[in-house]
Amino acid sequence: METGPESHAMTDRLDLKSSFNKAINGRADELERIARDILDHPESGFRETRTSKLVADWFTENGLDVQTGVAKTGVIGTYDTGRPGPHIAVMGELDSLIVPGHSHADPDTGAAHACGHHAQIGSMLTVAVGLLDETVKKGLVGKVSFMAAPAEEYIELEYRESLRENGEIEFFGGKQEFIRLGFFEGVDIAMLTHTGSETAGTFGIGGSNNGMIGKTVQYIGKAAHAGGSPHLGVNALNAAQIGLAAVHAQRETFRDADTVRVHPIITRGGSAVNSVPDDVRIETYVRASNVPAILSTSEKVDRALRAGALATGASVRIQTNPGYLPARYDERLIEVYRHNAASLIGDDNVIDLNHTTGCTDVGDVSQIVSTIQPTANATSGNGHGIDYMVDDYELAVIKAGKAMGLTVIDLLADNGEQGNRIAGSFNAPMTVGEYLSRMRGFRSDKTYEE
Repeated sequence: METGPESHAMTDRLDLKSSFNKAINGRADELERIARDILDHPESGFRETRTSKLVADWFTENGLDVQTGVAKTGVIGTYDTGRPGPHIAVMGELDSLIVPGHSHADPDTGAAHACGHHAQIGSMLTVAVGLLDETVKKGLVGKVSFMAAPAEEYIELEYRESLRENGEIEFFGGKQEFIRLGFFEGVDIAMLTHTGSETAGTFGIGGSNNGMIGKTVQYIGKAAHAGGSPHLGVNALNAAQIGLAAVHAQRETFRDADTVRVHPIITRGGSAVNSVPDDVRIETYVRASNVPAILSTSEKVDRALRAGALATGASVRIQTNPGYLPARYDERLIEVYRHNAASLIGDDNVIDLNHTTGCTDVGDVSQIVSTIQPTANATSGNGHGIDYMVDDYELAVIKAGKAMGLTVIDLLADNGEQGNRIAGSFNAPMTVGEYLSRMRGFRSDKTYEE
């Protein structure tokens, strides 16, 4: 029988994991209740005042050092062992979507958790519960920042532009703001578990995500009586329609390998039906799997939008804001997570994910530190749709939190040897400074006259 130092270290880690799981089992009902409470009180990005207070109060009650008002509504709770070692960020997202008609939508705002972020907060708190066990804490080094970040859903662009103009934010995503404000300086490893709808009852690992930029577009025409003197007006809605048709005409030029997605909406179509529309607004994303494709597609979209103004004699203002960078997850960290996820639900229930054309600001984090974003496949319905629901809270909150927390133990036990090895081997695509420079370079604001 092997009795060397390595064997003892493994035994110690198993004991830590056993204590970790027991601590969570004793509070599982509480953790699910918190997630369901957030579900019933949805708030969209940079408006999550109730949700952030709930999280901040929980952090305080459980003895974490708490920072509030981070990136307007974000909250960070710090767990520090008091011993030097790796610094890990365990993240959760505070915000909801706007999905009127969802069974848990706010009747006044239409906000709804149609992407499962309420379960993310639950799984993040689950990690905290297990690590706060005194037996567990004594066996670890380093520290963990529990980051409840606002505004992952890239929506309500006019509102976020107003926050930017007022100096309240610079970037439209919460984790981007956390990076800008310096909260990822010194972080070595980051993780977040999203809900998913792949094979039910599984955890998904690996994969990658598209990146994107956001555009707000304003066509300015000239108002006139729509019945009596339309010839005196300049129809901004016609300009927008031509611009959108020109965007659609570009679709055959998008390469399949780049997984390009462009999906505009008209947010204002005119003021009154009997007046020639003189102010029409559009929001759109330009998504792709790589930055060169995002930039080249952006140029095509701008050219198409300008064509609508040129054809009708309107003017068009195109504001481009940095969106999210493509996500690339760390294979070494994935393997540590895989082992722990399998210990909870079995090897066959840990599945590999493919590239997805959705975007997330976890992608931005993945460009500067070793990152994973597994999925807890515990939902039904269509993501971002009125029927999207978390059905299995045991998987989405409790087991998802356990899988992350067991991974944290592997990274911070044994004097942080494994965490240091993974962090040290990660070849970051960019530094924080380079990241900020790149993101600021995406921004532009141009008006094109007739």
